[in-house]
Amino acid sequence: MELKNDLFAANRGMARLLQWVNLRPEESDRTFLMFAFYTTVSVGLRWAEDSTVALFLDEYGAGPLPWMYIASAAMGAGMVFVYSWLQKIFPLRWVIVAIAPCMVAPLMLLVLLRWGVHFSYLSVIVVFLMRLWVDALYVVNDLNTSIVANQLFNIREIKRTYPLVSSGLLVADVISGFSLPWLLQFAKLNKVILIACAVIILGAGILSYLSHQYQAAFPDAPQRLVTQEQASRHRRIQAPLRRYTWQLFAFVGLLQVIALLVDFQYLRELKSNLGEQELASFLGLFGGIVGLCELATQWFVSSRLIERIGVFFTAALLPISVGFIVPGAIALLNLLPGLQSQGIFWGLVSLKFCDELLRYTFVISSGPVLYQPIPERIRSRMQALSGGTAEAIATGLAGLLILVTVLFCERFVPISLQKWVLVIETVLAAATCLKVVWVLRSRYVDLLVLSAERGELSATNVGLRVFKQGVVKALREKGSTADKHSCIELLAQIDPQGVSQVLAPLLIELNPDLQRQSLEVMLMAGANSAYVLQVRSLLEQPQGTVDPEIFALALRYVWLAEANPNLSQLEEYLQARHHSLIRATAAALILRQGTPMQKVAATKTMRRMLTHKQERERINGVKALREAVYLQALRIHIPNLLQDESLRVRCAVLEMIAATHLEEYYSALLGALYYKSTRSTAMRALIRLENEALEMLLQLATNNYKPEVVRMYAWRTIAQISTQEAMETLWLHLETSWGATRYHILRSLLKIQKQPEITGAVDRFQHSRVESLIDQELKFLGEIYAAYLDLQKQQTLENHQSCKRVAIVCELLQRALQELELDVKERLLLLLRLLYSPEKMQAAAFNLRSQSAVNLARGLEILEHTVNLPTKSLLLNILDKRSHQEKLHYLVEAKFAEYEQMPVSDRLRKMLTLGNFLSDWCLACCFHVAQVSRIRLTSVEILVALRHPTGFVREAAIAYLNVVSRRVLLELLPKLQKDSHPLIAAQVKELMKKYPVKNYN
Repeated sequence: MELKNDLFAANRGMARLLQWVNLRPEESDRTFLMFAFYTTVSVGLRWAEDSTVALFLDEYGAGPLPWMYIASAAMGAGMVFVYSWLQKIFPLRWVIVAIAPCMVAPLMLLVLLRWGVHFSYLSVIVVFLMRLWVDALYVVNDLNTSIVANQLFNIREIKRTYPLVSSGLLVADVISGFSLPWLLQFAKLNKVILIACAVIILGAGILSYLSHQYQAAFPDAPQRLVTQEQASRHRRIQAPLRRYTWQLFAFVGLLQVIALLVDFQYLRELKSNLGEQELASFLGLFGGIVGLCELATQWFVSSRLIERIGVFFTAALLPISVGFIVPGAIALLNLLPGLQSQGIFWGLVSLKFCDELLRYTFVISSGPVLYQPIPERIRSRMQALSGGTAEAIATGLAGLLILVTVLFCERFVPISLQKWVLVIETVLAAATCLKVVWVLRSRYVDLLVLSAERGELSATNVGLRVFKQGVVKALREKGSTADKHSCIELLAQIDPQGVSQVLAPLLIELNPDLQRQSLEVMLMAGANSAYVLQVRSLLEQPQGTVDPEIFALALRYVWLAEANPNLSQLEEYLQARHHSLIRATAAALILRQGTPMQKVAATKTMRRMLTHKQERERINGVKALREAVYLQALRIHIPNLLQDESLRVRCAVLEMIAATHLEEYYSALLGALYYKSTRSTAMRALIRLENEALEMLLQLATNNYKPEVVRMYAWRTIAQISTQEAMETLWLHLETSWGATRYHILRSLLKIQKQPEITGAVDRFQHSRVESLIDQELKFLGEIYAAYLDLQKQQTLENHQSCKRVAIVCELLQRALQELELDVKERLLLLLRLLYSPEKMQAAAFNLRSQSAVNLARGLEILEHTVNLPTKSLLLNILDKRSHQEKLHYLVEAKFAEYEQMPVSDRLRKMLTLGNFLSDWCLACCFHVAQVSRIRLTSVEILVALRHPTGFVREAAIAYLNVVSRRVLLELLPKLQKDSHPLIAAQVKELMKKYPVKNYN
C-alpha cells in the first residue's frame, strides 16, 4: 500500500510545492526570504549593470573593455579585502545588512554628479567609475549572499536550500530582461540607475528583516573578539585549515580560468561564423534556452542530485564535461567527413552550454557547502578572502594566458590548428581542477572530523625502528615518569618480542618503578639467556639497595633463562632473613626444578606463608605459586584463600588459578566476574587461559538468566582472547543475537578493532557480514515505524476514547518503540565503525547524538563522505531528523519494509512474533496494551513471557492473564509462588489473597 504524506494536512498545496523543490517545512521560511532578498537585489543590480554598460559603450565603445575587465578584477579584489576587514571591526549581522546600502550610496552620488557635471571629460570619468562600481557591487553581493546562507543553514540544509536561493539570479535575469525596455520608455538611464539603487536598498531591507528574525544565526561579537577556548581550538586545526583554504582558492580560481577560456573561444567562433544581426539573435535565443534549463535544473534537480551523489561529485561534473566529454565529442565530429566545418562551431556552442548550465546550477549550489567545515568564527572571513580574491586573480591570469596564447598562435601555429590550442588549454585546466576536487574531498572530511574534536592517533602508523630509538632516548633523558611508563607500555604492545632488546641494557639506569615494569614486560616476552648478564647485575647490587619486588623479578628471570641453574643457591633465599617475596619466588622456582628434598623444604616455606597472619606474607606466597608447575600438597589451602578476608589475597589467588591452569577452580574465575572488586582480575585471568576459557565464558554470556552486566563482561573477555576461535565465536553470535547482546558484542569487537590484524580481517572477510547485519537492522526499523504509526492513528483508538488508561498505556508503548529506535541507530553506528575509520565514525557518532541541528548535519556530512554502502542514502535519511512516516516511506521504497495499516490488535500480535528483537520494556508494554485493550494472545506468547528472565515482563504477563484468562492464571499461581523475584512474589501473594485456594482446583 502506498504511503500517504500527511505531514502538512492543513495546507496540501504548500506541502506539494515543498516536495517539488526538495525543501522541508522548517527550512521554507528562511529559504523563501533568502530567495526574495537575492532576487530583489539581483534585479536592481541587473538594471544598474545594463544601464551603466549602455552609458559606457556610448562614451567609450567596445575597445577599452579589456581594460575594464582588468580594473574590475582589481576593484573586486580590493572590495573583498575591505569586506573581510569590516568583519573584524563590526558584528557580522551589521556588515551583511549595511554593505549593500553603503555601496549603493556612492553609485547614487556618481549619478547625481553626472547630472550636475557640465564638463565632458569629467562625465567620461564618472561613467567609467559607475561601470566599475557596479561590477564591484556584483562581487560583494554574491559573496554576501553566500555568507548569509552559510550562517542561516547547516551543512545538510544548505544542499537543499541554496540551489533555490541561487536561482534568484536566474529569476532576476528574466524579470529585469523583460522589465528594462518597458522602464526605459518612462525614464532615462540615469533615473533607471537611481530606481535600481532603490530596489537594491529594498532587498537590503528584506535581509535586515531576515537577520532580525534569525539573530541566533549571526555572531554578536566581531571576529577579532574571540574566547581563549576558540583561539586554542583554531590553533589545533590551523595547519589542515590552511591547506584546505589553499585548495579552495585553487578550485575557485581554476573554475574562473575555465569559464574565461570557454567564453573567449565561444565568442570568437560566433564572431567568425555569424553576422552582426545573426549574432544578436543567436545570443538572445541561446541565452533564453540556457536560462530556462538553468532555472528548471536549480528548482527541481540540483538539490536532489547534490544530496544523492554528494557535493564533490556534482562539482566535478563541470571539469569532466567541459574538459573531457565535450572536447572528445568535438574531436570525433572533426574526424567525420563533411562535418569539419560545422563540428568546431557546434562543439564550442555545446561547450559553452555545458559550462553555463553546470556552473550556474551545480557549482554555484555547491560553493557555500565547501566552506562549512571551516570553524564558524572565521568562516565568513575565509570565504570572503578565498572566494572573492581567487576569482579576481584568476581573471587577470586567464586574460594574460589568452593574450599570450593568441600572440603565440599567430606566429608559430598553423591556422588550421590554432583553435585547438585553446581547447587543449581548457582540457589541461579542467584536469587540474578535477585533481584539486579530489584532494579537496579528502581534506574536507578530515577537517570535519578535526572540527568535531574526535580524532585519535593510531600506533600502527609509527615506524618501529624510529620508535625504538625514541623510547631509548625518552627513558635515558630527564622527563616525567608517567610518560616513561607509557613508552614502555606502548613498546610492549607494538613489539612484544623485541622489548627485551631495548629494555635490558637500560635496566641499571632506570628508577625502581621503571625497573619493575621493564622486568615484568621482559618476563611476559619470555626469559632469554642473551640478557641474563644485564638482569643479573641487579642481583649483584649491595644488599638492601634493590627493592625486594625488583630483586624477586630479577631472580625469577635469571633462573628461568639459564639452561642448567644452580638451585643450591636458591635454597639460601628460603631463609627467614630475606623478604617474603624473595622467599616465595625462590620456593616456587625450587618447586619447578628442584630435587625431592629441596621441594619438601620449599613446600614448608610456602605453607607457612600461605597460612601466615600477615596479609603481605599470604599475597607474596600466592603470587609465587603462579610460577609453580606442581602445587602438590599446597592445593588444600586454595579454598580458604578464595574466601580470604583480604581482597588482594583473593585477587592473587584468581591470577594463580589461571597461571597454573587449575581446572577445578575455574568456576571461581567466573564467579569473580559478578563482583566489581574482583572483575578486572578475573577478566585478566580468563584471558590468560585463552581457548580453554572460551566455552565456559560463552555459556555465561548466552545465559539470559544471568545478570546483564556479567554477560557484558563475559563478551568483553571473549573479545580480548586473541585467538581465531574467539574471534569467529564473536562473529557467529553477532549474526544470531539481537538487542542488548548484539550491542555488547559490537562494543567488544570495537575495543580490539585497532589491532592491525583484526582490522585487516574485518576488511577482507567480514564486510559482507556487516552489510547483512545493517540490512537486518533496517528491516527491524521498518517494523518499529509501522507499529508506531499504527498506534498513532486516531482511528485505531476509536473504541477506547473514553478510557484514559488505554491512551496512557499506548503512549508508554510508543515511547518504548522510540527507545528501541535509538538502540537500533546506536547499533548501526557501531556496525559502521567496524567497516570504516574509527576516528571518522567516532566524530560522526558524537555529532549525531547532539541535540544541535548544526552538529547533526556535520555528523551526517561525515557519513556521506565516508560510507560507500549501497544503503548509504537510506542510512542518512534514517539518522536524520525526519518523521517516522517519512522514514518508513524511505524503507518501503528501498524494499526493506512492507507497510499495510493494521488494527492495534493485529499489529500487537505481529510485534510479539518478534519477541527476541524487542527490548524487555517494550515487550512488557505490549502485554499491558493487550491487557487494557483485552486483546487475545496465543498461549505460546504468554508462556514465553512467563518464562522471561526479566521480572517486570513476567509481571506484565501475569497481569494480562488476570484480566483476559483468569482460569489459566488460577492453574499457574501455585507454580508462580516459587518465583524468586520480589516483584512477582508480591504480585502472586496479592492474587492468592484475592482468589482463595479452593478456586485453584
